[in-house]
Amino acid sequence: MPAQDPHNNEFLAPRSRYYGHFSPQNLAFNANLQEFSFRVNTVCGLETGGKITPDDAYQKLKKLWCQLADSYQSLDLDSNR
Repeated sequence: MPAQDPHNNEFLAPRSRYYGHFSPQNLAFNANLQEFSFRVNTVCGLETGGKITPDDAYQKLKKLWCQLADSYQSLDLDSNR
């Protein structure tokens, strides 16, 4: 059995299974939401560690939020309610 690299992508950014109502749009949005969560965590860590300024962190988080909102709208999830 080969040795596992502790710094592989699964360790740093584990993905959870999707248990909600299945549709391709819901599955795609769930993947986007997990990616958003990972990136928010990274930005928060960088700001907390002093690697980026609070203003830079805010701008990055605002951009990530807009990308997630665009994803939601492009997947037409409003009509699923």
